[in-house]
Amino acid sequence: MEQIGRPEDDDRAGRTAFQGAPGAFSHEACVELRPWDEHVPFETFAEAIDAVKSGACDCALIPVENSTIGVVEPAATLVAQSGLPVVAEVWRKIQIALMAVPGTDIAHLRTVHSHPVALRQCAGTLARLNLAVVESFDTAGAAREVAERGDRTCAALAPVAAAEVYGLSILRNDLQDSDANRTRFVLLTRAAG
Repeated sequence: MEQIGRPEDDDRAGRTAFQGAPGAFSHEACVELRPWDEHVPFETFAEAIDAVKSGACDCALIPVENSTIGVVEPAATLVAQSGLPVVAEVWRKIQIALMAVPGTDIAHLRTVHSHPVALRQCAGTLARLNLAVVESFDTAGAAREVAERGDRTCAALAPVAAAEVYGLSILRNDLQDSDANRTRFVLLTRAAG
């Protein structure tokens, strides 16, 4: 992970908001950037940003750009409209794994679940696998849903960590269309004052 900028005196424990479920790419980025913080999951980008505005969290780490697909919407627009200062940014390599309940054969898969941004990063590969896509609110949330369903015809696209969190097996790693796939995350905080 490449970090650009870091607020001075910003290593005290706090609460960092992120969009997604535990094990999501944003969660992994939070752990790397702010390991001393409590990492607080929210279902939407707007909820994560609002948690900073309300004071429920000290900062939020939000993905705004991906090297494969470009601007991450609606996150980038919400960041621009938030009025919150960006105090740091990080570029993080994104490796997307195809995962399913243990014992699943890739040949029997019919659907793949994930966040729309991750699905777009793997569009070419998914077309070759002839899998129908199902959008979920989050990559790790999709992994959790696949685990809960226990259906061996569906899989999730998520970070490897999500397979560990939700007890899934990795069928293929590095499913993203580009080996250079990276995402830029920005760290938002309340304005001083």
